[in-house]
Amino acid sequence: MNKTLMKFSWLAATVLAAAPAFAADNAEVERGRYLATAGDCVACHTAPGGKSMAGGLALASPLGSIYSTNITPSKTHGIGNYTLQQFTDALRHGKRADGANLYPAMPYTAYAKTTDEDIAAMYAYFMQGVQAVDDAPAKQTDLPFPFNIRASLSVWNAMFHDATPYKADASQPPEWNRGAYLAQGLAHCTTCHTPRTALMAEDAKRSLGGADLGGWYAPNITSHASSGIGSWTEEELVAYMSGKPVPGKGPAAGPMAEAVDHSLKHLSAEDLKAIAVYVKSLPAVDDGSLKQSAASFGKQTDALDSVRGVDLPKDYNAMTGAQIYDGYCAACHQAQGQGTEGGGLPSLFNNTSLGHANSNNLVQVLLHGIERHGADSVMPGFAHELTDKQITSLGNYLLTSYGNPSAKVTEQQVAQLRDPAAAGSGSSLLTLARIGMAVGVIVVLALIAWLVRRRKS
Repeated sequence: MNKTLMKFSWLAATVLAAAPAFAADNAEVERGRYLATAGDCVACHTAPGGKSMAGGLALASPLGSIYSTNITPSKTHGIGNYTLQQFTDALRHGKRADGANLYPAMPYTAYAKTTDEDIAAMYAYFMQGVQAVDDAPAKQTDLPFPFNIRASLSVWNAMFHDATPYKADASQPPEWNRGAYLAQGLAHCTTCHTPRTALMAEDAKRSLGGADLGGWYAPNITSHASSGIGSWTEEELVAYMSGKPVPGKGPAAGPMAEAVDHSLKHLSAEDLKAIAVYVKSLPAVDDGSLKQSAASFGKQTDALDSVRGVDLPKDYNAMTGAQIYDGYCAACHQAQGQGTEGGGLPSLFNNTSLGHANSNNLVQVLLHGIERHGADSVMPGFAHELTDKQITSLGNYLLTSYGNPSAKVTEQQVAQLRDPAAAGSGSSLLTLARIGMAVGVIVVLALIAWLVRRRKS
């Protein structure tokens, strides 16, 4: 072999050793596509109007916006240079290829439950089945001090992250274990539906017991009869996750509608049934906010007598809730809030959006509507037509007439939720962290001073 050929062979071997290995067959790529769909990757990694998986979506957090990254196989802006091990480290340990920690807005705490085999299939899909987007880097996350120090997440991970893959429960049937594997892992149900502690870890004692999420309320989905979904049947849960109307329960909205449209409705009927079986079996968590199920409130009624023949006030902010309902809502939801037959346009009574003690979801829908992907968007938002005062009046009218009369809507609440970016602000976590660091510095300085005095004495 001549020297030129030897150099070429050495160079080729070096390149191949350094390059990611992603020669998978079509079946493996398609299996990875299904698993990535179960993980709902596209919802967070695609900005409005942006290219699929190219990142740039602002995710509201209590500390400020966290921007999703480009996870296409672009070698300049994406993950095209990731090896399988680096891809695995990102999903299981929350580590970037350069070793830096990812923020847990990326639900690696749940994805860690995924098996090595399934992660390898997802890797094959991202490397071979996703279109590379090289246009421009996604906007970088810039959180306030001290959360801009990613190394600090190593302590958080050591305290709160379990990177062990899911282990089947031998006492449960295969269907239950399949549901647990998906719900705990790729579907990352606890990420949204479990309340957080002061240090933003999931509160294991109230797992799936309901949580605030970027201005929305992810409701209690444990088996509790009133606080949770104990009144739902497995068939209703499957229909809901499939994106079908569930009369007497209400439609998905906000982040849950995105999860349905991008992820859940694309899963097999068997997997959806398995998730329903698993969720229905979970221990009940009573949050104490409801004495009856969220879907049991309200009845068919109207207040037309109060608006017929009555002139609108000169100041539209003085309009009653009934007047606003008659002008903006009755055409679709009908005069008595009964919606349409079959639930295509849902009734407002026996509607979970109006039954929870937390009224954020109602306000969000009134302001921003319900946006559907791959389905008709049937609920417009009125943020550009109605003032905070009018939304408040309408919301309280809906709650009193058709929903939970103990729930309330306030103008302050509407003002905050009108701007989705502001919905995640105002957390005490930043203050807590800075106080903690200040206390730590004081303790260290005090210790140094004590040591100095001791040496002098």
